[in-house]
Amino acid sequence: MKTGLVMEGGGMRGMFTAGVIDVFMEQGITFDGGVGTSAGVVFGANIKSLQHGRAIRYNLRFAKDKRYCSFWSLMKTGDIFGERFCYQAILHELDPFDLKTYGKNPMVFYACATSTETGKAVYRNVSRGTEKDMKWFRASSSMPLVSRPVEIDGKTYLDGGLSDSVPLRFLEKKGYDRNVVVLTQPMNYIKKPNKLVPAAKIALKEYPAIIHAMEVRHEKYNRTYRYIRRQEEAGNCFVIRPKEKLGIGNICHDTELLVRTYEAGRAAAFEALPAMKRYLAGE
Repeated sequence: MKTGLVMEGGGMRGMFTAGVIDVFMEQGITFDGGVGTSAGVVFGANIKSLQHGRAIRYNLRFAKDKRYCSFWSLMKTGDIFGERFCYQAILHELDPFDLKTYGKNPMVFYACATSTETGKAVYRNVSRGTEKDMKWFRASSSMPLVSRPVEIDGKTYLDGGLSDSVPLRFLEKKGYDRNVVVLTQPMNYIKKPNKLVPAAKIALKEYPAIIHAMEVRHEKYNRTYRYIRRQEEAGNCFVIRPKEKLGIGNICHDTELLVRTYEAGRAAAFEALPAMKRYLAGE
């Protein structure tokens, strides 16, 4: 039996996931492997580096810092989440990510990004915490229209949510048969077509595969949610989700809302703990 953790993205809805994994760390719950998309990678990776509270801490500290996330950063750097500030200053200096612990932890960790060439999901093992691994973190969370494509080994990538928002099937194919899925939308949520597609057809005309991925994303997303629900009902995965819409977007400068979203994740995790422990134990 191999246990897995699957974490959805969703920008600052990821504070819900941060709350969930902090409870897991407090309870000593570990997994053999994990996969995340976008915020699911960036915030979720703290469970492998064993850094309880790090995600909510630095998000509260820098929520109103224009270098972290702002249209100023977008205009100045081409990324709404400033690359140098987020992936250099915070990562190595201001609230260091424990790369040594992350690399030594036997938990296998994957990031999902979207190829700008094909529009399809690309999954990479980022378990060592190398500089290239951190590029995959950034690629996975680089939202189209407000981020530059990330170049890795001569190819470019954008947000993994465009192609696979919740990579449960991927982890199942890797042989993980006891999977906990952390969603950031409530049960029966239905994604609607992206209103930004017309803008994308102009701004991203050199990336037709990305435009197509944006056009059909809601269809793929809704199929994935239906699949997860079927797997949950069949006892093939365990799902933790918010009871209602979190009311927070991809970007948030409101510290009270960040805390409220984080606490909602903690509450959901605590409520799920007894049943989840039985599930992970194969009972």
